[in-house]
Amino acid sequence: MANLVLQNASILDVRAGSLRAGGVRVEGDRIVEVSEGVIRHDGVREIDLHGRVLMPGLIDAHVHAVITTMNLAALQQRPATLVANEARVILEGMLQRGFTTVRDAAGADYGLAQATQLGLIRGPRLFYAGRALSQTGGHGDFRPRSDEPLCACTIYSNGFSHVADGVDAVRRAAREELRRGASQVKIMASGGVASPTDPIWNLQYSEEEMRAIVEEARGWRTYAMAHAYTPEAISRAVRAGVRTIEHGNLIDRTTADLMVEHEAFLVPTLVTYTAIHEMGRALGFPEVSQRKVKDVLDAGLASLEISREAGLALGFGTDLLGETHDQQSREFSIRAEVEAPADILRSATIVNAKILGREGELGEIVPGALADLLVVDGDPLQDLSVLQEQGKHLRLILRGGEVFADRLN
Repeated sequence: MANLVLQNASILDVRAGSLRAGGVRVEGDRIVEVSEGVIRHDGVREIDLHGRVLMPGLIDAHVHAVITTMNLAALQQRPATLVANEARVILEGMLQRGFTTVRDAAGADYGLAQATQLGLIRGPRLFYAGRALSQTGGHGDFRPRSDEPLCACTIYSNGFSHVADGVDAVRRAAREELRRGASQVKIMASGGVASPTDPIWNLQYSEEEMRAIVEEARGWRTYAMAHAYTPEAISRAVRAGVRTIEHGNLIDRTTADLMVEHEAFLVPTLVTYTAIHEMGRALGFPEVSQRKVKDVLDAGLASLEISREAGLALGFGTDLLGETHDQQSREFSIRAEVEAPADILRSATIVNAKILGREGELGEIVPGALADLLVVDGDPLQDLSVLQEQGKHLRLILRGGEVFADRLN
């Protein structure tokens, strides 16, 4: 980290959705001054941005850094050391695309977060759920139908999830991930695409079980996030106290209104369905899962329109798997089909910061915030494509005051 002053910038105010001329002073890992004029200083590095856009670092609220291939059967046979190094490459690519913070929605753990914090991985700040919680036969249960049943008293764990049934078991599973430092707890509340035996419409976990998980998360001053697609699955999770709904492609207006009433958030992840539809079969994504993509792909954009009309707070996520992680910034262009650039940028900054409980510290350029900053060629309020092409248009990337890319010269 170094002290520096960024002068002559067009500062993106994500709350207002506008640009204003000014400068920013960084000390250590924090922004200490934001000025509309020239910043006076004594002997620190000064960078003249010549009117380029200076914007806050982006936040992706739904990633899977350790799902390093779409061939899920092959992934289960990979050594953990290989997966960790593949995850390093994936995370470093995210930072170079401008994502200075990400929330891992199952799979990453304390070790990966520590490696990033220590600088062993030059990637984004990592909030992680650890293992997701899934009922038997749920979205986190990847056993084929031919497998024999487990003992009813057992919590079966794989690298991605705990398969646990009943209030006592889910409490224990949640406590285990919270003990291991999970930033939030992930619940599988409906069927999903990648899991082999559960249709999208399948309801998973009782409200009683989900309330127990939420209670455990609140005991650690955090929250639960839930994978859910259908109105009934979303409603059950929200009534149980879940704070963020992931995906939500099949949401209806009544359910969106319920989420607004409970002050819940929706994190759409549209790009992953497009990527699976286009590339999944060639990359070894299971055929049964490939067929299930059709159930949610076409509904994605409509879910955004319904949610916006209801006044529901929308976060920004991608949920990409394996070889498709380089599609991350494509989420901007997909959402731009029905949303204004300023709204999408707010989702990827201040809304996601609020989801993480770090409002005022992440996702905006204000005194006291972490110095997560991007210098962009072009105006993202007019053209979101400047955030694509693997960071090609990003001239400077700072995370916590540390320079991770400098292409100003």
